[in-house]
Amino acid sequence: MSRLEQKSQTRQRIVEAAGRSFRKGGFGGVGVDGLAKEAGVTSGAFYGHFGSKSDAFHEAVVHGMADLKAGVLYYQQTYGGSWWPEFVKFYLGAKRRCDLAESCGLQALSPEVARASPEVREAFEGGLKEVSAAILSGPKSPKAPRDEAGACSALAALVGAVTLARAVGSEQFGNAIAASAGVALLGELWQPR
Repeated sequence: MSRLEQKSQTRQRIVEAAGRSFRKGGFGGVGVDGLAKEAGVTSGAFYGHFGSKSDAFHEAVVHGMADLKAGVLYYQQTYGGSWWPEFVKFYLGAKRRCDLAESCGLQALSPEVARASPEVREAFEGGLKEVSAAILSGPKSPKAPRDEAGACSALAALVGAVTLARAVGSEQFGNAIAASAGVALLGELWQPR
């Protein structure tokens, strides 16, 4: 493996570790030493790739939005005409129950982005528009959004339901919150996973 390939892999490892750390503990919940440790590198190696924790956060946001877009495209390619109901069921099921470090960047990072620099907010907005465009460019699917406003509304419902369901103490109430969003987005097609 060339030195350039090693450097690229190390940077990717840091970005992925930063994403997990920021999703789990928020921007203020981890420092550079913690980010480096999560990535399995030294703090010096971290600074060899990023000038600051804020730079790593920016990259983690970009990466998180790209992951969401890739997930949408995966569901479109895998499920064809039934991709939207399958995606909604997955998001309100598995993405609600997974460890917060493995959760969706849209759900976990939005509050942090709202307090971030204009550059981070701009990158987040660009990523959100790309996710929306991916939703709209997919195969026709029952109940799928038909315009950008509908895509953003659907994403807001998914993110809000997952956020609220994660925050309540009662599993039964969390399930009811997810089900209400599922019914709102899919109607009679809703069946929880």
